Amino acid sequence: MPQHTPATVSRAQKLHLGAAMAVAGVLYVAHSFLRFANFESRGYDLGIFDQAARQYALFKAPIVPIKGVDFNLLGDHFHPILVLLAPFYWIWDDPRMLGIVLSLLLISSAIPVYLFTRRRFGHLGALLTACAMLLWWPFQAIVNWEFHEVAFGVPIMAWIIWAFDRKRYWLASGLSASLLLIREDMGITIVAVGIVMLFHKQWFKAAALAVLGLVGYAVVTSYLIPMFSPAGEFTYWQYTALGASAGSAIVFLLTHPFKSLAILFDHQLKVALWLLSFLPLALLPLLSPYVILGAPMLLSRLFNDRLNTWAPVYQYDAIMAPILILSAVHVLGKLMARYGWKKIRIIGPAWLLAFALVGTLFFHSVFPLGRTLTGANWTPGTLVAAKERAVAMIPDNVCVEAADTLVPHLSTRTYVGMMGDIGTELSSWMIIDFNEQELGGWDPLNPPQALERAHALGFTEVAPIDTGILVLHRDIPVDPICSSYLKR
Repeated sequence: MPQHTPATVSRAQKLHLGAAMAVAGVLYVAHSFLRFANFESRGYDLGIFDQAARQYALFKAPIVPIKGVDFNLLGDHFHPILVLLAPFYWIWDDPRMLGIVLSLLLISSAIPVYLFTRRRFGHLGALLTACAMLLWWPFQAIVNWEFHEVAFGVPIMAWIIWAFDRKRYWLASGLSASLLLIREDMGITIVAVGIVMLFHKQWFKAAALAVLGLVGYAVVTSYLIPMFSPAGEFTYWQYTALGASAGSAIVFLLTHPFKSLAILFDHQLKVALWLLSFLPLALLPLLSPYVILGAPMLLSRLFNDRLNTWAPVYQYDAIMAPILILSAVHVLGKLMARYGWKKIRIIGPAWLLAFALVGTLFFHSVFPLGRTLTGANWTPGTLVAAKERAVAMIPDNVCVEAADTLVPHLSTRTYVGMMGDIGTELSSWMIIDFNEQELGGWDPLNPPQALERAHALGFTEVAPIDTGILVLHRDIPVDPICSSYLKR
């Protein structure tokens, strides 16, 4: 049971939490800005969300050339919540604004985490827990990823768990419904919220959320996404290990439970994700019903065909952070109440924070913010100046194809797409980076392939190759699609 901690948070306690949030926010933004300055930012995903946000800010449909000509991003994933980015772009029309928004979303989740934990651990334990989450590897992963729509779900999920704890079930239900605006597969997460409602004996709300989640997922994937998609269908079924469709996957899960379970552990990256998610938390989340909230997201990644979704550096981990940490706090609070382990309310959070600090300082592959804390990314690389010169050669309001790391530096003033992804008629400029093995995109070209294609389309070199960066141009009229893209 929760401890008898005073309900009112004192001014000093608010200042402590606010200071921790501010420090984390500064670190997130600094890392994001350094990535941009060092040309580490990429078209996938920063450029994609930047183009969508800018189009919303111009009161236009989210047409994203990085994904293809006239590609409406609502036909890729269903995330109308991105329209909330528009006011931020009215303040500063720049891809780096997304790093600021991401930071605000992440640090705001510390408030419900603190409030939930404070009832059990008191102020110091709650503050340490909030700090540990702000420095936890899933948050570092999404900051390093630069932006993703799931960031909106991080504070929402934390507040859902807080609402459960305070028995504010209608609030939990309303917050859960908003998840459908973030991404289509959040419909299954809403079903998970309904399952947790059963533990609280909220039968009607549980049934309503289950129906809402399933119907919402079906409507979005069967009607809304196909309506916007160039292919006319939802194209993200990537679970062929289970079956060719959702129906066949359900049949496989029910008829082959042991084979299904084995799929979750059949690669070392999957094992690493399991260990990194649960072992630092002493497996405690597995004993809390709140862990059910994260099950759809975690399992969908592990059942996915794409290897990169299994790695513990993926942006989806961010929404798991408050779920797993609060699940652990929930269980630890019960153990304290039952066995009187008073000291654990400080020792537990202190261990978690120490783990995050050590990881940040010494294991940058999983805790990438350590590069910013230690100064490893403060000095621009040798290619930065060459890339800046290449970007400066491109005129405004033209169509340009560029390598992945150059795209975010062109999106504010051009119609920019990935190499080979905007057809053969539009682009009059290209930038090829011979320092990369692949140039980015859904079906990426390598530099020699891109150069061969450029010559075949009549492009010629504007200047000698500069540290592996080559700018090409062909003399064709600027298409109205390009010149009007950034105009209201």
